[in-house]
Amino acid sequence: MGAPEALSRACPAVLAGLALGVAAVDAAERPYAVTGGCRDGVPNGAYELRGDDGRLRVAGAYARGRRTGTFVFWSASGDRVAVIPYDDDAKTGTVALWYGPVAPGGAPRRRLESAYAGGALHGVTRSWYADGRPRAEYLYERGVLAEASAWSEAGAALGADDARRGAARDRAAEAAEYAALERLVAEHAPRCD
Repeated sequence: MGAPEALSRACPAVLAGLALGVAAVDAAERPYAVTGGCRDGVPNGAYELRGDDGRLRVAGAYARGRRTGTFVFWSASGDRVAVIPYDDDAKTGTVALWYGPVAPGGAPRRRLESAYAGGALHGVTRSWYADGRPRAEYLYERGVLAEASAWSEAGAALGADDARRGAARDRAAEAAEYAALERLVAEHAPRCD
């Protein structure tokens, strides 16, 4: 398999496990316990979502019905899988994703770090293969891709066109993953009726 094919095959395989395997499927299969307050009929204050086994799955906060601060997501087995910072309901800061599951006694393996400002990619996005080697590095300016570098699983640098195509695929897959995580929270928000 050539380098471009390796990157295109790695992207869906790498990204599918977290959101679709952890959030979407889990949401249908597991009951959750929501802890959170309300003010003026909308979520406000600290928020927690726990599985039926009592494990913390999501922790974050709302301010007047909008996500604020950092939301942290854990898998059903307790592995941290995502950190998404918000300001006034928009991703702002460094979003981080990890591979799961973590081996007993092992440390989480980073998968992705993306800089956001006001809900748009702005700054460097880096991703890694499961073994820790660099996979891609993209620079975004206000949501527009400015630079792209990527490497095959064997470590060979990909050409600029292949790296840019990989950036487009990664961006679409990441958007779907974030949407699944955000849907998990939205479907289990505090009831404020």
